[in-house]
Amino acid sequence: MKMSKTFKLQFKRREEGRTDYRNRLRLLRSPNPRLVVRKSLNYITAQVISFTPKGDKTIISATSKELKKLGWTFSTDNIPAAYLTGMLIAKKCKEKNIPTANLDAGLYASTKGNRVYALVKGAVDAGLDVPVSKEIFPSDDRISGKHISSYLEKFKSLPETFESVKGKIGG
Repeated sequence: MKMSKTFKLQFKRREEGRTDYRNRLRLLRSPNPRLVVRKSLNYITAQVISFTPKGDKTIISATSKELKKLGWTFSTDNIPAAYLTGMLIAKKCKEKNIPTANLDAGLYASTKGNRVYALVKGAVDAGLDVPVSKEIFPSDDRISGKHISSYLEKFKSLPETFESVKGKIGG
């Protein structure tokens, strides 16, 4: 009777659905640093990370929480805030002389016009070279927040409802 392994155990992070190792290896082989974009319920975070044999090294970091310090009084988890966070990370990259970065969106679904691509559009518009197709960026109306203001226009005819909605979204 032959004794052999019949089942190969996956890496723990792959089994938990936290890491796509094929995509990570492809990104690490590139000489450019990675622009890592992560979303939470309240904020959007962008980091420029370079690979070293001892582990990844974060070079620059920006979060939409920093927009509050710069005078942003609206929500920090929507498309306009993501665009401004992208501009902020690109400005910091210029100060550190980082001209290009590869997008690392993690396990987020690549949907046209989402917050991840709004951040990348902000970074590209501010001068950071990120190799991404321009067709996947959100429209200028969504970046300027016109979809949010048109939503508020629906409630102006009902004053009591408008005030309650306005307070919740920070308008």
